Amino acid sequence: MTDHVDFVTEQWASAMPELDASSMAIFGRMLRIMKHLAKARAEALAPFHFRDGEFDVLATLRRAGAPYRLTPTQLYKSLLVTSGAMTNRLNRLAEVGSIERIADPNDKRSMLVTLTEAGREKIEQALQVHTQTQNDLLATLGGEQQLQLQTLLSQLLRATEVSR
Repeated sequence: MTDHVDFVTEQWASAMPELDASSMAIFGRMLRIMKHLAKARAEALAPFHFRDGEFDVLATLRRAGAPYRLTPTQLYKSLLVTSGAMTNRLNRLAEVGSIERIADPNDKRSMLVTLTEAGREKIEQALQVHTQTQNDLLATLGGEQQLQLQTLLSQLLRATEVSR
């Protein structure tokens, strides 16, 4: 069974036989899968009306555990975005009542970002939909295959993060 990436790599083999395009077979598939996953994620989360990155901010606060609070710096470092991008996300989330900014009790010069009750409820509902969507997409792979894929991707991610 072939896919679009097979077609692309065959074209490269014909157009430039001296080019080792074997990596395209892997990275091309990863990129195409990510596009399909991004579309599925956007469709699944559409009822929650998240703007770009807002789901990730709320999810990061929720997984931090009670009292669901982090500094803006912890958030933007965790999400690999700029401080400016984080500020925009936080402003929007505060406007819709999903988060609050509060004074850090340990450092009055600093602020903490905390989930509101409405924000916690919204992200918990969205997480149920999000994880079910991911589980459905992975259902074509058996449990052992999923573990193998997880192991291989983890190995590649670690190598990529070390080299950057």
